[in-house]
Amino acid sequence: MELTIRFAVQEDCERLLELIHELALYEKAPQEVTVKLEEFVEAGFGNNPVWKAFVAEREGQILGFALYYVRYSTWKGCRLYLEDFIVTAEERGKGIGKILFERVMQEAREKGFNGMSWQVLDWNAPAINFYNKYQASLEAGWLNASFSTEQLNA
Repeated sequence: MELTIRFAVQEDCERLLELIHELALYEKAPQEVTVKLEEFVEAGFGNNPVWKAFVAEREGQILGFALYYVRYSTWKGCRLYLEDFIVTAEERGKGIGKILFERVMQEAREKGFNGMSWQVLDWNAPAINFYNKYQASLEAGWLNASFSTEQLNA
């Protein structure tokens, strides 16, 4: 039962979206996932792909993924931004997240990025403990800001 880490392909998108919904439920915001499969596929595999992902797979079943894109910081330069990182609930605690996360770190090094960043909810103790094992810098004092499509069009 060997675990494989590989780049996501278009055919993985339906499963990735299932895991995105699982993550949103865990983060107590299932209503926030509004992206449709077609848009998700286009954003990753269309004419102008904006994201890439690694998947963790065993026996043809995707157990987790890490989706990222390039972020440009005027202070730091090009950085890898880890948008979503999940291992399905049944498979947590088996080292899959460690292998997947370290593959993302390797990608940031290989691409010569000036770092890697992501967000973690302040109440998500298991994730915070995981990131602390890597001596990640967890910043306080920043608030997330956003506009919805409706707000942009108002």
